[in-house]
Amino acid sequence: MSEVIMFHAESAPNPFKGGAPDQFVTRATPAARASEDYVNATFRGWRRENGRVGVRNHVVILPLDDLSNSACEAVAAHVKGTLALPHAYGRLQFGADLDLYFRTLIGIGSNPNVAAVVVIGIEDQWTNIIVEGIAKTGKPVVGFGIEGNGDIATIARASYEAKRFVQWANELPPETCSISDLWVSTKCGESDTTTGLSSCPTVGNMYDKLIPRGIYGVFGETSEITGAEHLCKARAASPEVAEKWFKIWKSYQDDVIEAHKTNDLSDSQPTKGNIAGGLTTIEEKALGNLEKIGRECTFIDALEPAEAPAKGPGLYYMDTSSAAAECVTLMAAAGYVIHTFPTGQGNVIGNPIVPVIKISGNPRTIRTMGEHIDVDVSGVLRREMTIPEAGDALIDMIVRTANGRLTAAESLGHREFVMTKLYRSA
Repeated sequence: MSEVIMFHAESAPNPFKGGAPDQFVTRATPAARASEDYVNATFRGWRRENGRVGVRNHVVILPLDDLSNSACEAVAAHVKGTLALPHAYGRLQFGADLDLYFRTLIGIGSNPNVAAVVVIGIEDQWTNIIVEGIAKTGKPVVGFGIEGNGDIATIARASYEAKRFVQWANELPPETCSISDLWVSTKCGESDTTTGLSSCPTVGNMYDKLIPRGIYGVFGETSEITGAEHLCKARAASPEVAEKWFKIWKSYQDDVIEAHKTNDLSDSQPTKGNIAGGLTTIEEKALGNLEKIGRECTFIDALEPAEAPAKGPGLYYMDTSSAAAECVTLMAAAGYVIHTFPTGQGNVIGNPIVPVIKISGNPRTIRTMGEHIDVDVSGVLRREMTIPEAGDALIDMIVRTANGRLTAAESLGHREFVMTKLYRSA
């Protein structure tokens, strides 16, 4: 069967001589505080068939495999309002790597920021697995196989369905939703000494305030916990969760890092950018990284990559790479709809379906890369604002983003979508 339809750098020239213009960055100041308003904050979102709420309304053209990227991009070029997600994997995978691959693609299609999905694959069997997995959410999804049909016929048939989905999705009315409906993930990147002092604690303060209000949160970056693993383990909600987390961390240390390194953490942790920013050891980096979980939160479960949380609202840990695009993709596949991204030296990462909010406390980054930053918390370092004030400003930006404000990464066209691969294909 060929078709399945189921509706179920400072030296760079800066044209703004006085620095980035004010409209590029939201200055986190006491006057801009969200204060206690976040308790009753609402936003306009799309409640999906399974009850989850999205803050975007994408129609995705999802390739099963690398061979189908061209067909998906052709459909997206023909049908305005659709979004193709090309990627590099999908043939001859097996075992745990294949399980993660299916989980990631199904999770991306199931994300509440996606209204409907067209899946295109080279063959029917694996394509149907993705279609059937997404269909469990109740959202419209259709699948096409290229074998026996060719690109041209497949693109034509998929384009008709994509057009129908776009017109349907464009008429979906958003509804007023509570802030407790949000799932907010976090990962930091291009960290420096300012990250652990300002932008990461800003995210932690946000979680301290919003986790008790019923949101879902998640952090990860397994290799970047090294040197602070005892502190992370102590933040688990129970001894059972602590042991589950420690097993994940220890397995990565023993089976990946120690088995394959040529030097400390294979010459990659800390990165050269981290070192230039003053973080000379992985222990320093880990301590700053953990500032993202605040002072009061405990994590209630430790998840596999791209695994959706199942224990209800709260903070979760996910076993992820520290590579920005891979980590954000895995968290999007788990169902998170907004991502908060502290950065020091300046990281330009985005995601095709999840808005990525950048937070920085580095005055130099604000001056030279201000167009990439959504929330400026450099006032923390100048002692012009407190961490709670910075956390309020981030909450305000989360609500504004949920209400439709494009993040810097979205407006600049950053759509980094990178699958995580565990080992060689057959």
